[in-house]
Amino acid sequence: MVVGAGPCGALIANLLGVYGVPTLIIDKNKGIIPYPRAVGVDDESLRALQAAGLADRAHSDMIQNQLLRYFDSTGRPLIDVAPSDRPFGWPRRNSFIQPMLEEVLREGFNRFPHVEFRNETELVAYSEDDRVTATLRSSDGREETITVDYIVGADGGSSTVRQLAGIELVGSTLAARWLVIDIKNSGIHAPYAGNYISSKRPYVSIDLSYGYRRFEFRLNADETVEQATQPEFVSRLISERFRWNNQLDISGAPRVYSHHSRVAEKFRAGRIFLAGDAAHLQPPWFGQGMNSGIRDAANIAWKLAAVTRGEATDSLLDTYEVERRGHATEMVKLATTLGRIYSPKSTMGEKARSVFFRTLRHFPQARDYVTKMKFKPMPRYLEGVVAGLNGTVQNRKRPNPIGRMLIQPDVELTDGTRMKLDEALGDRFALVGLRMDPRSALDKNELAFWEGLGARFVQINRSRIAKPDIAAADGLLVLDDVEGGFRDWEAAWKYRVLFVRPDRYLAGATLPENTNAISHMLQMTIGVGH
Repeated sequence: MVVGAGPCGALIANLLGVYGVPTLIIDKNKGIIPYPRAVGVDDESLRALQAAGLADRAHSDMIQNQLLRYFDSTGRPLIDVAPSDRPFGWPRRNSFIQPMLEEVLREGFNRFPHVEFRNETELVAYSEDDRVTATLRSSDGREETITVDYIVGADGGSSTVRQLAGIELVGSTLAARWLVIDIKNSGIHAPYAGNYISSKRPYVSIDLSYGYRRFEFRLNADETVEQATQPEFVSRLISERFRWNNQLDISGAPRVYSHHSRVAEKFRAGRIFLAGDAAHLQPPWFGQGMNSGIRDAANIAWKLAAVTRGEATDSLLDTYEVERRGHATEMVKLATTLGRIYSPKSTMGEKARSVFFRTLRHFPQARDYVTKMKFKPMPRYLEGVVAGLNGTVQNRKRPNPIGRMLIQPDVELTDGTRMKLDEALGDRFALVGLRMDPRSALDKNELAFWEGLGARFVQINRSRIAKPDIAAADGLLVLDDVEGGFRDWEAAWKYRVLFVRPDRYLAGATLPENTNAISHMLQMTIGVGH
């Protein structure tokens, strides 16, 4: 059972639907919450939505490749962040309207007869034994007791699941409060997300789809919530900075938020798991709060599916916290640090930051570190469902790809059909051979294990090789490296056999002669189901 139908919980339910797992998802609200929330989606999240079969539909409502521009308090531009590469097959920066994404996710439930969604339903108690007995309460006060295998709490920062599990959310809440407003029909031509650094009142203006615009203003200590949410107050803040003379058309009610930097002390307690804001809260300055929750969803869903299908042991689920908690903590720390940069405490500090950003323009490596978002901590799993890292050389300029998300170039089937890599790999493990059949490197026992997991065996050939060389054996999918992505990847790493997880992280990569050893290590981690 999944508790909470926001983006994280709804994606978990959709992924479990794809994996064929009977799932109940509940949400205490009647409908989708209308007030301002997340506005940024990255390429990793779009890839997770792709796994759920919803990326194209969701992406069609987004502003793609959105520019992020930093300004000083006088409105002068400092530096632009505009990464253009697509290592995972999608634009790296996209703005969106959260209720629209949630509509797509909830409509996705209708594809699966084994996924049930109940709104106006909340979890009020549970007990654990061999399974979980949960008490649910509907909006009319009626209670019902059900039994489920696991509960995933994706029910937000004030998570009921976390409280019932007795898990503490550790960290701090910043003193500053921020007013957040979404307006419709803005008419402002500023086609970017703008962060305005100021010691007096830092603020944010973000271009959204279909004429919407997000504004965020830091409130002063003497400004009350009641005062700040009045239309006159909001109008004054906007008109003073954007020459705004039109009548405000506010979408939902203005909200005042405090920024939290907190991480749950653990992500698992028995058969209970936490994900998304229930597990970690961060300031919005890097646009990674929801995206961190999406990473949780992609990680936990395939593991729950493997265990409930009897293909893996329960110990596989321990790797969820091992893999996700450390990276979530990194993202919280980065967002907190960026908040300090955006909100200098003095005019002198503001000027220093302006000089810093302008100076970056003259140093290509430092400039690219910011403008191409190289400072973003990418998930790297050193423990968990990974193998083959011991003894590998770690290079700062070119970090080993094992434990990281695999690239996603376009590939072609032998009939010429072109598609993104993941569409060819399917929704389970994939064993990929570069210019070889990966099965040829496995002994009988190891091959049987991967067949039992329903893994797909894939050979990726150099693009446009001679036709006789691409004949496929039974049970082998042959792909053409039409964009040359794996040509360059193999040249950099020399690996020929790749173990690709359902969430598209590289569980292992090796040369043919070491394939059985890596396979066996992964088998021990995944476990043998019953």
